[in-house]
Amino acid sequence: MKLGIIMDPINEIDIKKDSSFAMLLAAQKRGWSIHYMESDDLYMDNEIPKARMQFLEVKENPKKWFKLDKEYIDEISSLDVILMRKDPPFNLEYIYSTYILEHAQKLGVYVVNNPESLRTVNEKFFITYFPACIPPTIVSKNIKFLFEFIQKQNDVIIKPLDSMGGAGIHHIKKTNKDIKAVLKLITKNGNECVMGQKFIPEISLGDKRILLIDGKPIPYALARIPSPINQKGNLVQGATAKGIGLTERDNFICNIVGPELKKMGLTFVGIDIIGDYLTEINVTSPTCIKELDNIYNIKIADKLMNVIEKKTKEII
Repeated sequence: MKLGIIMDPINEIDIKKDSSFAMLLAAQKRGWSIHYMESDDLYMDNEIPKARMQFLEVKENPKKWFKLDKEYIDEISSLDVILMRKDPPFNLEYIYSTYILEHAQKLGVYVVNNPESLRTVNEKFFITYFPACIPPTIVSKNIKFLFEFIQKQNDVIIKPLDSMGGAGIHHIKKTNKDIKAVLKLITKNGNECVMGQKFIPEISLGDKRILLIDGKPIPYALARIPSPINQKGNLVQGATAKGIGLTERDNFICNIVGPELKKMGLTFVGIDIIGDYLTEINVTSPTCIKELDNIYNIKIADKLMNVIEKKTKEII
């Protein structure tokens, strides 16, 4: 098996918690060759998708965790599978990369996740397709509509549609002063859509990350519990991690969302649940493999590679 990975610079990752690194270790243990790319290495030569690549070796050594071999250029269709693991922001450059990967997919490369679905599934907006699972929600750039939503719900979280890691999130209460001024700032004076969700007090118990492989959930979630000075349930924002089993409501949400994601070719997904509500569906570069493995030793990346190997053979 020849596995390609598109990711942010590997020299900048933290191997203690990087899910892409966990995937690379699992692939290498199987004897698969690994071919490293960054997004600017992809290009089209007429109708042929190509890339500048490097052979990659990885090891669980915090001082020297990777070795890259000499660069070479080849058709992307020479690979069996590609992991698209570029972090957001989800911008036009990201979309252009999915166009190139879609060409590779048509030539028989198994792409995780499906490039068309990466474009379709905005990680914030897509929850609106599952109304039985979500809190009261609004998506708008209209200051008046957003203001009225805050007045109705009393306590609201506002977040951008294209970021990650808790960036740009605002907690606004009905009693706050200058709400409209804040909304103008967040929406860039009414020019960019944002999402508003009724504040869920259970965030104090953690923002639960549940990983799904081919539509089926790993039976444990990682609850990211906000620090006392920050209500954001993101590890990069100072939250602490705690492993927990899935609740009946968690499984209900997974049973609704999972099959739809599988149909769309979204092989590896991380959904976020606060209390009883689905808040995000992460499809670009879901994380938390390492954290859950450290707690439960469930070898999530191995389970993912099993599915990838099976699906790649089905293509062949």
